[in-house]
Amino acid sequence: MIAVAIDGPAGAGKSTIAKKVSEELGFIYVDTGAIYRATALACIENDVDMDDHDAVESFLPQIDIRIIFFNGEQHILLNDKDVSEEIRKENVSMAASRVSAIPAVRKFLLKLQRSFAQTSDVIMDGRDIGTVVLPNAQVKIFLTASPEIRAKRRVLQLEEKGETADFDKILYDIVQRDYNDTHRETAPLKMAENAVEVDTTAMTLPEVIEKIVSIIKEQTQ
Repeated sequence: MIAVAIDGPAGAGKSTIAKKVSEELGFIYVDTGAIYRATALACIENDVDMDDHDAVESFLPQIDIRIIFFNGEQHILLNDKDVSEEIRKENVSMAASRVSAIPAVRKFLLKLQRSFAQTSDVIMDGRDIGTVVLPNAQVKIFLTASPEIRAKRRVLQLEEKGETADFDKILYDIVQRDYNDTHRETAPLKMAENAVEVDTTAMTLPEVIEKIVSIIKEQTQ
């Protein structure tokens, strides 16, 4: 089995790019960020204080997360409810950053993430895939872009969905999330030693996809 780990900060386009690359190569795409978002959503819906790590840990056995593929699309089920759209809301994104810093949560979800790479060729994206989840992945990529570009892309994404977007707030949230992700005690965001860094600040989406497909082919042939 071939495993491709794509790490990087919030808003770097990891999910979009990983999905496109997986389609081109015929790999299974696993959006690990969605798993953390689903965990955060479960805490929000059940009024679990995410600053109380003991409370979150006690709540984890009540969470059942499954990933299914329907018509080629990945769907996230939280206790049998499809929450694929709901977990993309901004408040859930920020909550996911908080809940992902809890060691018990990372341990709880680690087994689920690794199980996918044992049965299929996968592209998995997140914050610590190359460093913690799949340290033996054949290909490791660190995808990044300037905070301003990431915020602009997020604004466009929301506007395309017909939602209003405040650039300054989104930029603030991205910078704050970068800080949270790189400074957390457990599995902080960082580039794996043998990863290839791809800065997409001045690149178009097709250029990024072509670049990453090229890297994967070079390192697996």
